[in-house]
Amino acid sequence: MKQILAEILTIGDEILYGQITDTNSQWISSELDQLGIKVVRKTTVGDTEEAILGAFAEAEARADMVLITGGLGPTNDDLTMPMLAQYFDSEIVMNESVLTHVKHFFESRGRTFTELNKRQALAPKAAEVLHNELGTAPGTWYEKNGKVFVSMPGVPHEMKNLMKTLVLPKLASFFQTPVIYHKLIKTVGIGESFLADKIKDWEESLPEHISLAYLPSVGQVKLRLTAIGDNREHLKKDVQELIDELMPLAGSYIYGYDNTTLEEAVGQLLKAKGKTIALAESCSGGYVQHKITTIAGSSEYFQGGVVPYHNNHKVNLLGVKPATLEVHGAVSEACVKEMAEGARKLFNADIGASSSGIAGPGGGSEEKPVGTVWIAFADGKETITKKLQLTQNRLLNIELTQISVLNLVRKSLSR
Repeated sequence: MKQILAEILTIGDEILYGQITDTNSQWISSELDQLGIKVVRKTTVGDTEEAILGAFAEAEARADMVLITGGLGPTNDDLTMPMLAQYFDSEIVMNESVLTHVKHFFESRGRTFTELNKRQALAPKAAEVLHNELGTAPGTWYEKNGKVFVSMPGVPHEMKNLMKTLVLPKLASFFQTPVIYHKLIKTVGIGESFLADKIKDWEESLPEHISLAYLPSVGQVKLRLTAIGDNREHLKKDVQELIDELMPLAGSYIYGYDNTTLEEAVGQLLKAKGKTIALAESCSGGYVQHKITTIAGSSEYFQGGVVPYHNNHKVNLLGVKPATLEVHGAVSEACVKEMAEGARKLFNADIGASSSGIAGPGGGSEEKPVGTVWIAFADGKETITKKLQLTQNRLLNIELTQISVLNLVRKSLSR
């Protein structure tokens, strides 16, 4: 089955100036994906005739459909409608149905209906007008040589309603689309290039209808498998078989799928093992505790935590030995061991985890430069530590420490 391609075209100087964030394109892409339509380009152009007409021609050349948002207001700088009329060689006419709607829209709200508002009822004669029940600017639908252009208002709630009620059903009817099925495989504790090297043979053996993409983010890498075919259940089965083959290669780094977060995966492990946890965070400033408690039901396994930023509190709250601090310092393996065990005892938890480091930008030394972080896991039977050498960026170091602590807990519980 032929792959149906789409381009999303956003019109408006305000987006190019950075005055408005384009959230429409992301939402439209997600909706089209569910229909089996692949977005090949997202383009933003300013409010000039040359830019808009050029974008129309370029989009038509590479896509089966062009979805346009913005530029449908009644003022002279709103050029989408007249440019569509010019592109489709169509005169602009007054649409009586839209005129009645716009007039009622203003009068029902106690607002004056002006001649300028009347211009919202103008539409190219070549277009099929799509009723916008939530606003005054109608959508329009054009067909040319088996391709479709759709123009919609830029106001997000108006655009979304128009898409859901009219545009998506019409696209599904007009085009025969394949099924697109995505599966995200989430990994942590391994870099993109190292992961790619580990799964190279597996990747090279993927069938033609399934592709792989690497989606790296801070401290993590997502693998996205995309399968294209006629039957969703068959595609899901094919993808699951590939995941089963992947597990012996990279299973120790995989913590979840699709929308599962690392903190959620750790919480599920704690519940499955019947374990509770407590935290002692110095350099991460309570960020691990924050992430854990974003998960509903975390009170089942999270006992509590402390942020002993000053060394006195490491001693008084957690029982870190003064001699440990004097000999090894707060940023040391010895210190985080005692912090993790102290947190476990303080909160009567099964597990204690800790962090201590130099987040930066100052405070480093030749022996312990900025980005030096120690973390620990203690369960009363053993204490596992890990030294991290992170970056010069304070906020990034806090984020990476949080991920590393959660991953240390995950790995220790998964043994």
